[in-house]
Order: sequence, then C-alpha cells, then structure tokens
Amino acid sequence: MIDLYYWPTPNGHKITLFLEEAGLPYTLKPVDIGKGDQFQADFLAFSPNNKMPAIVDRAPADGGAPLSVFESGAILLYLADKTGRFFGADVRQKVEVDQWLMWQMAGLGPMTGQYGHFTTYAPERIDYAVDRYTREVQRLLGVLDRRLAGRAFIAGDDYTIADMAAYPWINPYPTPLDLEPYPEVRRWHAAIAARPATVRAYALAKQVNPDAGKPLTEEQRKQLFGR
Repeated sequence: MIDLYYWPTPNGHKITLFLEEAGLPYTLKPVDIGKGDQFQADFLAFSPNNKMPAIVDRAPADGGAPLSVFESGAILLYLADKTGRFFGADVRQKVEVDQWLMWQMAGLGPMTGQYGHFTTYAPERIDYAVDRYTREVQRLLGVLDRRLAGRAFIAGDDYTIADMAAYPWINPYPTPLDLEPYPEVRRWHAAIAARPATVRAYALAKQVNPDAGKPLTEEQRKQLFGR
C-alpha cells in the first residue's frame, strides 16, 4: 500500500496519474498547503523540503521497513521501478524517458510555475517578470511541440512517466497561454486528457479541495508565499 501525501497541484497530479494508470492501491493523505500542513513536523520528517507530493511505501520491494520518497520526479522513477511500467522497454527508451523527465523537472515545471506566480498570485504586476516567464514557457512549449512531431508520446509510441510529468504543467493557471502555435502539444494533451486514468486522477482534485480555483485568502497567501 502506498500512502500519497497530496494536494491537487500540477506536481500532485503527476503521482495520481501514475497510480491510477498502474492500478496500485494507495491511500490519499491530503496536505493542505493553504493551511500550512507542509510545515508540520511529521510531514517534514520524510519531506524535508516542505513540499508535496511525497509517498510512503508500506510494502517496498526489499520487504523492509516502510520507504519514503519526496520530489515528484523521484517518486515517478521509484514507482516506475517498483512496477516495471511506464519507463521504457529497453535502455535506449529509458534514456529518452529519463532526459525528458529531467527536462520537465528543471525547465517546464519551474518556468511555468514562475509564469503562474507572476500572472496569478503576485500582489502587483511586474511587467518584466510576466514577459520573461511568458517567453520562456513559450520557448519550452516549442521544444515540446517539435519533440512530439511524428510521435504519439514524448518518448515514442508508449505513454511514460515523461508524459505524466509534463502533462499537468500545460496551462495549469487561470491566465492560460495560447496553445494555437503548438498543434502537436494540443494533440498530445487531448489524448492524455481522454485517458480514463487521467479522468479519475483529476476527479480527486474537487474531492480533496472543493475550493480549488477560488481566489486565495490572506492566510493562504501567507502559508504559500510568506514562509
């Protein structure tokens, strides 16, 4: 059994996408980041960067004590290794998956996150920051669009953790980017959105956080950006 410490953010969605696709049994442990749950000592004990998601595997492959993993990319790699799924069939495909997973972790996620912060959450508009991160996300979308040309998914014909990592970071904020210039991204994104496991994974968002999409309160801002 996997304990998933989760809140419905793009990084949180990555892990529910995997778990729903793989059919692994898991228990959802909500971490309300607007209330500061991520700073609680019991959570910090296994997620020291005070970020979610994190998991605790109660039945690791070595048969030993429960094993905890933090950082969404590391969790995807761990789960892919545990199940032998969604990481490629041979060494060459694994290299493709691995490098595109790192691309998402180092580029698409952080840059889109900064775009979202300065267009949605910043207390005042800073034109330089909005322009800087808008252009960088557009550049990254162009990289992804070119990569997907002639491929069903990022690493080829098979759906992998590279796709699960990148998918939640396509337009996750109320101020969306125009995807018209990226036809391959739109085609790929629609195909993943239609997967039954994706539908199930995203249905968890409203169950866990019925207030998703509402403006942040001052207390939520303090917990998210002031600590």
